[in-house]
Amino acid sequence: MDARRYDTPNTPDTSPTTASRWRSALPANATHWIAVWRRNYLVWKKLALASMIGNLADPMIYLFGLGLGLGLMVGRVEGVSYIAFLAAGTVASSVMMSASFESMYSGFSRMHVQRTWEAIMHTPLTLGDIVLGEIVWGASKAVLSGVAIMLVASLLGYASFPSMLLALPAIVLAGLAFASLAMIVTALAPSYDFFMFYQTLVLTPMLLLSGVFFPITQLPELAQRAAQALPLFNAVELIRPAMLGRPMQDAALHIYVLAGYALVSFFICAALFRRRMMR
Repeated sequence: MDARRYDTPNTPDTSPTTASRWRSALPANATHWIAVWRRNYLVWKKLALASMIGNLADPMIYLFGLGLGLGLMVGRVEGVSYIAFLAAGTVASSVMMSASFESMYSGFSRMHVQRTWEAIMHTPLTLGDIVLGEIVWGASKAVLSGVAIMLVASLLGYASFPSMLLALPAIVLAGLAFASLAMIVTALAPSYDFFMFYQTLVLTPMLLLSGVFFPITQLPELAQRAAQALPLFNAVELIRPAMLGRPMQDAALHIYVLAGYALVSFFICAALFRRRMMR
């Protein structure tokens, strides 16, 4: 008879299984993320004015600096004044920047520096709830920035009302896509310095190649095809026609692309955060 059978204590194995770890990396249900969103909102509300000014300053400088200055040299683009053409692109680029910076810098602070995520994970919320709440919060900040610029453009006569209201769902979807993409970077970042790589190698080229400042038809054929796969290009193609009161072309395709970026990026960042925080 094998004595080893009696040497091993008869205690249950309490270590988490792989399946349970994966379940905790996904949202527990459809509403738990709201608690994370509300927590971030209550903190942000204390510094709302300063935050809004910071988010709006850069895109407004682009809009009026390039729109009024360069617009005098360029004239009309695609049948409208250059500043009207640029206004729609500025809305989309503001959504990209606001969602990305909120998910990277602020999200990294809450996860790594302040360790807020660790505290929340001692509640019934899962890591997936936290990640989803952070993504929706980043998208909310992006919507606020995009809508603010769109309202300014409308008041100055550079956007058509009420057709510009059709841009609102596109702004929301684009915010979710860019927030999800930025959360992947946050999951991989060892420090704040890491975000400069994403900003320089991804965001800046996307800003220049996605039709924000000029039609992509001015680019070489190969560059045009590459630009059409970028999330910012698809956001611009949905927002600009709505703001200019024009019919949208291939709207379903642009929606599918943005939705695909949002969903795929969420599952990728959920897996990366699971590896980082639940070892």
